[in-house]
Amino acid sequence: MKIIDTLKNVWKITELKDRIILTLGLLLVYRFGAQVVLPGIDASQLGGLQDGADSGILGILNMFTGGAFANASVFALGIMPYISASIVVQLMGIAIPYLQKLQKEGASGQKKITQITRWLTIIICLFQAPGYLASLQPAFGIPSTAFLLGTGPTFYISSVIILVTGCIFAMWLGEKITDKGIGNGISLLIMVGIIATLPQSFLQNASARLDGGGNGGLMMILIELVVWFVIILASIMLVMAVRKIAVQYARRTASGGYEKNVFGNRQFLPLKLNASGVMPIIFAQAIMFVPSLIGKSFGSSSEVGQWMQAQFNDPFGLWYNIVFALLIIIFTYFYTAITVPTNKMADDLKRSGGFIPGIRPGTETSEYLDKIMSQITLPGSIFLALIAVFPAVIVKLMNVQGGWALFFGGTSLLIMVGVAIDTMQQVNSYLLNKHYDGLMKTGKNRKAVA
Repeated sequence: MKIIDTLKNVWKITELKDRIILTLGLLLVYRFGAQVVLPGIDASQLGGLQDGADSGILGILNMFTGGAFANASVFALGIMPYISASIVVQLMGIAIPYLQKLQKEGASGQKKITQITRWLTIIICLFQAPGYLASLQPAFGIPSTAFLLGTGPTFYISSVIILVTGCIFAMWLGEKITDKGIGNGISLLIMVGIIATLPQSFLQNASARLDGGGNGGLMMILIELVVWFVIILASIMLVMAVRKIAVQYARRTASGGYEKNVFGNRQFLPLKLNASGVMPIIFAQAIMFVPSLIGKSFGSSSEVGQWMQAQFNDPFGLWYNIVFALLIIIFTYFYTAITVPTNKMADDLKRSGGFIPGIRPGTETSEYLDKIMSQITLPGSIFLALIAVFPAVIVKLMNVQGGWALFFGGTSLLIMVGVAIDTMQQVNSYLLNKHYDGLMKTGKNRKAVA
């Protein structure tokens, strides 16, 4: 079979094989760390925490950490503090001239921005770690006997240091996967955590269906799988969809070292419908933890606080999904604006002798590309938001259990599909550079060159 031959070709490329092995090894370390319970806590008495993390907004947080949150693990904070720090730095980049200057300095500026993000991650962890520890006993019902060393200053100080170190170590793992592995390190860590909870969620839902009592039985399980497959296809279409802009080159250099003037040679500039990938979902999900925290700050006696906690602790609630969808649309525009440099694209086209028919090179080309990006980003962001809130729809229509419903679109599925496609493209580029058939359809044409 062709797929088997392609996989064999992967192992023929030494650099690619080493990167894949390194990536798998680092991911294995991350998954191992998610099972290591904080020192001083009896793992056998964490039932209350695990039950609380099976549903609601804590279920999403537990899913992002791959179960580390419910295990009171050294990786309980996961990689979310780093994501939150990235959001803050990018938002500040709009208003702070120093950060704007760094963004224009290329690789050196990006290195400084990364360093700022790391320090901000530590600051966020120093706030989140004590909050997590303080919530273990009263909020999640963990008995006092579970704390083998008590809950004194020694336990808190040591546990905060371990949780902060765990987040930093997870951040380091993600950066190493990006630099030395197959790329998308942070996204891969999140995806692996999500996949780790998928089998258990499916089995729990299937068990509830097969127990009887009018739950639909095997037929409903099959219908759910068909719907899930359709949503996966829709997510793939969203990630892969592009708008092709016709480009002509007045002069190009042909292969073989001979320079030829080729007039009327038309190619296409692909602009992705969802140029921001999975980042708007991750950003919006990080922000969605804020309303419930604000509700808690009002106190349990406040009607506003009670309403905010009730609405924004339920990921399948109406107001939660309305705000979630709006944030996704906003972040899609924001992230597209800072990651798709239309000015640079126009300059590159001009330097290479390319132009868009009917559009003058330079400023007009940049404005035209910016206009097209704005036009295609709107339907792309709306489609992205609809898929993101689809789990709430599936819960209401088909009475699917919450844990399994989170994989019917939403953050989990979009991250899995987006990261999987990005990873396949990374592997595909290595195969095509070595003149092998790739994992994706575009690989067929390259082998004829070999």
